[in-house]
Amino acid sequence: MFVGFGYDVHRFKKSRKLFLGGVKISDTNGLDGHSDADVLVHALMDSLLGAAGENDIGHFFPTNDDRYKGISSIELLKIVVKTLKKKKFKIINTDMTIVAEKPKIYPYIDQMKDILSKTMGISKARIAIKATTNEKMGFIGRGEGICAMAVSSLKKIVKQGKEDDKIL
Repeated sequence: MFVGFGYDVHRFKKSRKLFLGGVKISDTNGLDGHSDADVLVHALMDSLLGAAGENDIGHFFPTNDDRYKGISSIELLKIVVKTLKKKKFKIINTDMTIVAEKPKIYPYIDQMKDILSKTMGISKARIAIKATTNEKMGFIGRGEGICAMAVSSLKKIVKQGKEDDKIL
């Protein structure tokens, strides 16, 4: 079993759309970043890459590369998942936390799980998404941005098709 941790943070920016976990969240400012700035997917990708012993997302998707300007982070996650498959890794599970004073995250969690489950090829039961506030402290508490953390586990596949390689 291989475990990786990811963390990401972005500040709010007016005139941008907010995406979290691949879901467009209305009635709020978006986050500043080179891609769509989906802080949750960025933390998730770093946790997956870390578990596989790879470099971070900045290495794979540099901010000075216009191919990634404004791109959906879900598209980037698809590339990460392909990278893991090439290295013979299978995603076991992921556990993520969003830290934000606003917006309220709970109404969107099931939709996020649907998108991430499909993108990663794992059961929704293997994806945990939680949300909390920063109790009005610091830049997050002042409503200036959002951070996300993720921990993911992978399994190295030795032989395809073996019964013990299946993940329930």
